[in-house]
Formats: sequence, structure tokens, C-alpha cells
Amino acid sequence: MELKNLFGDEDAVSPVIGVILMVAITVILAAVIGTFVLGLGDRVNQASPSATFSFDYSQSSGNITVDTVHDGGDSVAADQVNVTVGGQNVYGNGGLVVSSSDNSSFPNEDITAGDGLTVNSSSFSDGDAVKIIWKASGSDKTAVIGESEVNV
Repeated sequence: MELKNLFGDEDAVSPVIGVILMVAITVILAAVIGTFVLGLGDRVNQASPSATFSFDYSQSSGNITVDTVHDGGDSVAADQVNVTVGGQNVYGNGGLVVSSSDNSSFPNEDITAGDGLTVNSSSFSDGDAVKIIWKASGSDKTAVIGESEVNV
């Protein structure tokens, strides 16, 4: 056996590298196509907003008033927000669901720092959960971006 033949025979290198590249390309294409087929690409684009809310509660004449204020963070589109108190929807689709002359609403467009929502009702009770729920547009993805408990 001659030593020169061991270093001079490189026939198998090219086909092995070609096969490895073809497998890598196939795996990458399968991952990209699978992401779009399963709809994972839509969910990546719509991350829930990072916003902070403060809550204040008061009681008068049997009615409990819930004051909610956007303290800071990302602005939130008003039509993507629902507010529930004790499971009862009080704000949704950019407007109040409960009507009262004492109630005030978030703005119709974007909810930004300093914007507030005030709702009162005799159906609210101490210990009710107050939730601000964000819903992604064109999707069924939701996230609770603010939460508190009625404490009067």
C-alpha cells in the first residue's frame, strides 16, 4: 500500500457534502411550509401589548364603582379590549356595554397612558374579578393584560 494513494483519493467527499446540503435544504423548507400551513406565522406578528393598569374601588348607595386607569406601557386599540367585572362584560368593541350617566369610557381609538374607564353598578360585589382582556385582530388569541379584585 502506497502512502500517496491514501491522500490522493478524494472521490467520496463531493457526494457526501451534496447529500448533507440536500437534507438541510429539505428540513428548512419543511419547517417554513409547516409554519405557514399551521398558521403559526400569524401568531408571531401579534404579541399581546405590555401595559399596566391601576384599579380603584368605591361604594355609594349600594352601587360599587370601578375606576380603571391605563398607567403606562404600550397603547392598546380600544376595539381590541374587553373589560369584565365578575364575569359581566362592561366594556367591549370600543364602547361601554353598561349604560349609566355616571359611567365614562376609554377613548374610541387607542387607549394610552392616563386614559380611564369608570363603571358602576349594583350588580358588582366585593371580591368580583376585574379583567382587562386584549383580543388580537383577525384571530382568536386573547390575553389578560390587567387584572384585579373588587375590594371596597
